[in-house]
Amino acid sequence: MSGVGEHSPLPRLTVPGLLALRRSRDPGAVAIDVVGGDSLTFEQWDTASTALAATLRHRGVVRGDAVGLVFANKDWTWFAVAYCGVQKAGAVAVPLHDTLPPTRLAQLLAACGAVMAITGQAGVERLIGASAMDGDDDARPDDVGQILFTSGTSGEPKGVTATHANLTTGVQTHPRRMTLAHSQRFLHAFPIGTNAAQTMLMNALSAKPSAVTLPRFTPRRFAQRLPEVGTAFLVPAMAIELLDSGALDGVELGGVHLVGSTAAPLPPAIAQRLARAFPRAAIVNYYTSTEAAPAQTSMIFDPTRPDAVGRVQPGVVRITDPAGSPLPDGEIGEVWLRSPHARRYLGDDAATGHTFQDGWVRMGDLGRLRDGYLYLADRDGDVVKSGAYKISTLEVEAALHEHPSIAEAAVVGVPHPVLGTQLAAVIVPRPTAGDLGLAAVRAFLAERLAEHQLPGGVVLLDQLPRNDAGKVLKRQLGQLFPGDTGGRQ
Repeated sequence: MSGVGEHSPLPRLTVPGLLALRRSRDPGAVAIDVVGGDSLTFEQWDTASTALAATLRHRGVVRGDAVGLVFANKDWTWFAVAYCGVQKAGAVAVPLHDTLPPTRLAQLLAACGAVMAITGQAGVERLIGASAMDGDDDARPDDVGQILFTSGTSGEPKGVTATHANLTTGVQTHPRRMTLAHSQRFLHAFPIGTNAAQTMLMNALSAKPSAVTLPRFTPRRFAQRLPEVGTAFLVPAMAIELLDSGALDGVELGGVHLVGSTAAPLPPAIAQRLARAFPRAAIVNYYTSTEAAPAQTSMIFDPTRPDAVGRVQPGVVRITDPAGSPLPDGEIGEVWLRSPHARRYLGDDAATGHTFQDGWVRMGDLGRLRDGYLYLADRDGDVVKSGAYKISTLEVEAALHEHPSIAEAAVVGVPHPVLGTQLAAVIVPRPTAGDLGLAAVRAFLAERLAEHQLPGGVVLLDQLPRNDAGKVLKRQLGQLFPGDTGGRQ
């Protein structure tokens, strides 16, 4: 008798349904292991979340209610229990990190209409301890199971709703087809409340290896765990810090077969350094967004196509003009990803209609298709119009990352009295950095870029401002360059 997914289409699943399936197959297997903290088996996860669901129902939580989940990374196992427990009650999980300022946390809970918030290990234990009955699984595929807030790099965070059908799209349930099958454990340190962290939670439920997570990312602690894992996930900022720290020196990395980068574009120079540091690993760049997930493209780093972010299957990506009409290969336009059971913005029909259309998601990026590969030009709002030119900040940033004295770099557009807008660069120098003045930076870039792509101003910082997802807050950087940038340093 064939198994599910071998010769028949996958059933429409729910997240608690996936958990029940894993418990039936691997009850004693560790699903999540927090370094220096707790671990969680599938049986424990299922049993505890069922008890929590029963208490929520007893306290009046009904189908469709939003429940805030406010957790620190040290409490990943308790977060996982609360997440599935809320969904088993038919309610909607709203992951939030406990480092959010109280005012912001209150705003987000109010924005999603949360009827209550569960906070940390103590909050979960109280609810489980109060359980007096068994809880059934009330989740349905078309129910909203999650609200996740966007990173807010280009404006106020938006709540994005996802159904269980969306969250489980593409999950392989047959034991011989589970993802990351080359690994027994995978490692990450993504903060709860980010899209990257939610992807790791779904990996813990559906992939073959167990999840290993750090309470906080530090290069040395991350490097210490690498000999025991087959897969490691990072954001580019973490990758840069790890490579520059020296923490990989002397660490056995031969067992790492995949290093995945997500949440932000991976500069080609950093991908090349990762490939040298992990000689037996595929360096994979994942391209998605909070709105588009779980739809994504992925690309094993290829030195012959260093700027490509994904090999595209037919019907998965399209490039359009602003009106939504398809553009020919090679032309730059708006990037859309195909997303069955697409997500929606919470309480914003106008924004939903703009971003989500007929199973497609507008990514907010500009890019092009060429020979079956996707290349990004820039975020739509980050393209700098300077004089007669439209300039990609990603291209300039990639060139800056090739400089041996530059650890990190971000490029923004700032006001200019003649051109309207001009490029400016914010640079984090390495400790042994040489001359990174404006003239030296422009001379370095002049060998790689056109004249109109050279910055007119440079500022050096100890670190770039980033959100929890690791994305640079470019709006803050623009404030470093008031008025004319000519000659600024």
